[in-house]
Amino acid sequence: MKFLNIRELNDPELDIFSRCSEVQLFRINEPDPGVFVAESANVIIRALEAGYKPLKLLVEEERIETEAAPVFEVIRRLYGDVFLDSIPVYSAKREIVTALTGYKLVRGLWAVFQRKPLPELITFLRERSRITLLYDVVNPTNVGAIIRSAAALGFDGALLTNASVDPLTRRSARVSMGTVFQLPWTKIQRKGPSGRELIGLLNDEGFITAAMALTSDTVAVDDPVLKSAKKLAVVLGTEGSGLPEEVISGCSFRVMIPMHHGVDSLNVAAASAVCFFAITR
Repeated sequence: MKFLNIRELNDPELDIFSRCSEVQLFRINEPDPGVFVAESANVIIRALEAGYKPLKLLVEEERIETEAAPVFEVIRRLYGDVFLDSIPVYSAKREIVTALTGYKLVRGLWAVFQRKPLPELITFLRERSRITLLYDVVNPTNVGAIIRSAAALGFDGALLTNASVDPLTRRSARVSMGTVFQLPWTKIQRKGPSGRELIGLLNDEGFITAAMALTSDTVAVDDPVLKSAKKLAVVLGTEGSGLPEEVISGCSFRVMIPMHHGVDSLNVAAASAVCFFAITR
């Protein structure tokens, strides 16, 4: 394996690692799926194990024998030495990659991966039994944390509206600790169903739908009907505005976590973990 040494911060070979926006990465191969950048050895290894194909890597020179070594071994095991020798592996001093990316805590390793086509909505729903619907959740930290909780607490899928942050953005993938590559998920396309239509579709596909909302007709998060449902979708809204009324009213149940000391609600990621645990325990 040969390393391509980078000495200049403005080297165009580094553009894809830091100077391309998430939207540019997503659209880079239109109409085919684009690419994404994963950061740190743990996240990169989970992407590899999930079948995402690496296209190029960037590593701090000081970390080639430490954080990068296990990643190279996984690539070698999955694709062979010839493939590993064929993809560009860039190396640079720490001061260059830190100035380029702005990160000091990523442990000096980045990889560009080819995206996979997203599962078709109806096929996805028919293969799942317990999912969470992220309705216009636009904070990448929340998206990553919710998916991590869903994976850890026994859910088998996540569905995201078109306005929600893509789970493969760097921050979401990093916060999720790579579980965005393990938990099956798909996104509603730009011209997909409206909120009311989407909840109706879930109901038609046999899901009991439970909206996390501050309403007067809520049931407990550990309600027996929710816990015993053969197919369940927990619906989560964005910070602040929460879920639209048409989504809340269309769901089978409204769910609220009891609060104390005058606190009206939890952060959506924290609330999701409480709800998922209560349902699956």
